[in-house]
Amino acid sequence: MGRLFGTDGVRGVANSELTCELSMKIGRAAAMVLAGEIGTKPKVLIGMDTRASSEMLEAAITAGLCSVGVDVLLLGVLPTPAVAFLVKKYGYDAGIMISASHNPFEYNGIKIFQSEGYKLPDQLEEKIERIILDDTAVPPAIVGEGVGRVSTSEMPIFDYIEHITSAAETSFEGMKIALDCANGAASITAPELFMRLGAECLVIHNEPNGVNINSGCGSTHLDSLKAFVLENGCMAGFAFDGDADRLLAVDEKGNVVDGDKIIAICSKGLKTAGKLRKNTAVVTVMSNMGFFKFCEEQEINCETTKVGDRYVLEKMLEDNLSIGGEQSGHVIFLDYATTGDGQLTAVKLLEVMKKTGKRLSDLASIMQVYPQVLINVKVSNMGKVRYSSDNEIQKAISEAERILGDDGRVLVRVSGTEPLVRVMLEGKDEALISELAEEIAEVVRERLI
Repeated sequence: MGRLFGTDGVRGVANSELTCELSMKIGRAAAMVLAGEIGTKPKVLIGMDTRASSEMLEAAITAGLCSVGVDVLLLGVLPTPAVAFLVKKYGYDAGIMISASHNPFEYNGIKIFQSEGYKLPDQLEEKIERIILDDTAVPPAIVGEGVGRVSTSEMPIFDYIEHITSAAETSFEGMKIALDCANGAASITAPELFMRLGAECLVIHNEPNGVNINSGCGSTHLDSLKAFVLENGCMAGFAFDGDADRLLAVDEKGNVVDGDKIIAICSKGLKTAGKLRKNTAVVTVMSNMGFFKFCEEQEINCETTKVGDRYVLEKMLEDNLSIGGEQSGHVIFLDYATTGDGQLTAVKLLEVMKKTGKRLSDLASIMQVYPQVLINVKVSNMGKVRYSSDNEIQKAISEAERILGDDGRVLVRVSGTEPLVRVMLEGKDEALISELAEEIAEVVRERLI
């Protein structure tokens, strides 16, 4: 994790931590690095979510890029995976997404994709960081006809919807579903996409106003979707986050179907169809113990990575695997996408429902969820740095591991995107893991404020 770029790009409170000045510097430095990599005048496309600050940051990044001679195509409001798809489809040298994903509206972020639609490699992010923070190079100020130009297009939305539509192997006629668009980027694409595929769509939280993104809605706030599904007799409900790169589902009974269960359902579906390459799924260390038990029962191989969808993707690319993802709802279908895509994931989940004729609750029952406690402890930025060397925290973790033995596990990690230390315990005895999690969290609070 770098000094500017975390596991999912640069992120912070807009106009405070992520300022216009910093955004322009990122644009200038990125332009210089890209020009050095490709040897010609770069072309960059930019998408954004619905936050009030997104247009401001778009203007700053665009100015930075153009000042170094980069031509820019503004996509407008689109999901993050649309940017990843379109950068390759349109033959651009890089794509930039302005979004803070599931975070509240006052936050924003900058994520950069390379020409093939994958997140920018660590070494290029580090080059950009060094130019900005260490003055290792000065981006040129282009004058005259070499200054970058800005263009717009109405086609990106339609091209992305067509892409996801073409990934569906069946019609969804006769399926009544609910869509929670989180007042974010999915508001622009999801209703049209699923209606085009034949589903009867009931849509909530699709009226973005710049400040209501992720507010009491979307994949981090599922209560309203649960109630809506039950009230309207829907077969399933789908909740996206602000930039629509993740998905959590709700079954017809109002129960949550998280990323682990979605990966389990789709992995089994792929295996049945003979499409689960190397009979393997990829998840992170945060996946529930129940997922690993599911893999044993279904004779599916399971690979684990560090937390972060970029690490899941790296493993999938390394071994040429079909599916991987995170409990939080980032799911990657490598045959169709280069990053997590909430709408594609919903399409693939509906496919399994349609092909098997089973209710979502029945499909989700193939995996038992073990009790899991997660406490997010807010710490200082210096606290995040001190975490790994703090002996008292390590002692608390070791003691919890001793008490749980083989009946549970402890995972404590620093967030890559927020000023948090995440304390997660899992095991058979919910009361015990809750008690131990609180004890560790209290030590973290005392030591890392």
